[in-house]
Amino acid sequence: MLVLAALALAGVAGWRLAVRWHPSLERYPVQGVDVSETTGTIEWPVLKGAGAQFGYAVATVGATTRDRNFQANWDAMARVGMRRGALHVFSFCQSPRVQGDVFNTVVPRDMKALPAAIAFDYADDCAERPERAALLAGVRAMIERIEAHMGKPVILRVSAAVEDDYKLTAALDRRWWAVGNLLKPGYGARAWTLWRASDMRSVDGVQGPVNWDVAVQGAFAE
Repeated sequence: MLVLAALALAGVAGWRLAVRWHPSLERYPVQGVDVSETTGTIEWPVLKGAGAQFGYAVATVGATTRDRNFQANWDAMARVGMRRGALHVFSFCQSPRVQGDVFNTVVPRDMKALPAAIAFDYADDCAERPERAALLAGVRAMIERIEAHMGKPVILRVSAAVEDDYKLTAALDRRWWAVGNLLKPGYGARAWTLWRASDMRSVDGVQGPVNWDVAVQGAFAE
C-alpha cells in the first residue's frame, strides 16, 4: 500500500510539473498561445502578463464552421497589444478552395497581423484520405486564395501523422508549425518555425488547459 501511495503522489507531482512546464525562455524568448472556442474563458490582459506574447485564434473549421469566439479573441488581442494571427482548421472531407474562400470571408485583411495559419491534422468526424496529388493541388489553390486576401505567405501547422502520409513540408514551400507535446519535434523535411509545445498548460488568465507555442528567433520579423 505504501508503494502504491508513493507512486500516486509521484504521478500527481509529475502532472503538476507537466501542466506548468514551458520551453526555456532563454532558448525560445518568443512564446504564445493558440486558442479556439473550446479553450474556455480567456482574460487576455492576465494571459499577456503571464508571458504570452502572441496568439493565434481559430477562425474557421472546414468549409462550414466559424469559430464562435474568433471575433472576440481577435479584438481582445488587439486591445491588449498582443500580436495576433488567424488560424484555419483544414478538413480532408471538404473542398480546399471553398475552405479558403470561407476563411477569407471571416478574417479581415490586416497587414499588421501574423501570417494566417492552416492546421492539418486528422479528425474523428472525417475519414476521407485524398490522393496526394489531388490534395496538394487543392491546398495550393487554397493557399493562393488566402495569401491574395491576407497579403503575406501563410504558415502551415502539420501534425506528425499527416506529414507521414502526405509529406506536406517537402511539397509546399512555406514556413511550418510543428506539434510535439513536451518533446521537441523531429519530423518534417525542413526546420520548423513554430512549435506547439504543450496542449495542457495551466496558465493565469485561462479557465482551462491552453495550447502553448514557441517561435524561433526572427519568426515574426516583417
